[in-house]
Amino acid sequence: MLKSKPLPRLDDNNELRETLLGQCRLRPGEIWQDTVSGHRVGCLDAADSGEIARLHDGQLAQLAIHDPPYNLVCFDQRKLQEFITWCQKWINNSAANLADVSSLYIWLGADQKNAFQPLPDFMIMMRQFEQLQSRSFITMRNQRGYGTQKNWMAVRQELLYYTKGDPDFKVTYTDIPKILRGYYKEVGGKLTENAERGKSENIRPGNVWVDIQQVFYRMHENVSGCYAQKPLKCIDRIIESSSNSGDIVTDYFAHSGTTLLSAETLGRKCYTTDIDPIFCELTIRRLENYRKTGNPGWQNQDPFDVK
Repeated sequence: MLKSKPLPRLDDNNELRETLLGQCRLRPGEIWQDTVSGHRVGCLDAADSGEIARLHDGQLAQLAIHDPPYNLVCFDQRKLQEFITWCQKWINNSAANLADVSSLYIWLGADQKNAFQPLPDFMIMMRQFEQLQSRSFITMRNQRGYGTQKNWMAVRQELLYYTKGDPDFKVTYTDIPKILRGYYKEVGGKLTENAERGKSENIRPGNVWVDIQQVFYRMHENVSGCYAQKPLKCIDRIIESSSNSGDIVTDYFAHSGTTLLSAETLGRKCYTTDIDPIFCELTIRRLENYRKTGNPGWQNQDPFDVK
């Protein structure tokens, strides 16, 4: 492996995976404890209640952000019902380890080539968790998409927002200036428009996010080898809106370590896990690299070969 050369996708390169496994400090069932901020990274199974209980060690979280592999479990393609049954298990584990007043966000796909699965069946499955109340269905726009000349370009990612109890929600604002006029309303006998009534010169985010750059190899936060990396900005938005300083944030599918890094920069404690030792190692290395260099990723480099 050469310096400044990115890793290929790690989920389908068995030869490379065997090489990298030797550089991973965690084995299945083990947990890494951060001595600086109290973060925890486990090489654990999100669907195993005992393993998740060990990750939390009796500490309940105020916020959970999960980004499960869409219809993939341990890199194996599964039938839809098997996937939903698997999701029931880790959602149950998440709900059991959330405080009575807390928030839950779940990234999930909707394959337009396959009856929009797994999103609709997952949403129906969530109805059985009566302690979790649906709050919003968020769409994040990707800059790149896929499609054909006979269909609309697919450029969206779906994010489901649920709450347990009645947690605080802090209004944040985007970087988009409030330049569009309209939404006229009479206030105190005077006809006003939205820019006059608002508290900020920028637009408050709704449940359609169009201001976040999709991660690609030229961005500083890029972690090569990761195939579904979420932008730091979107995780920052969730954490700032739905948690407080010092809270515990959980993520049972660490992947590139974005939730952990966001929690670190925003003063939260993150308990995260991944069933794959390589993604656990990437998560830990990303945190260590950020503390050492201030860089949120490795751009177009190999995280296992950067000195």
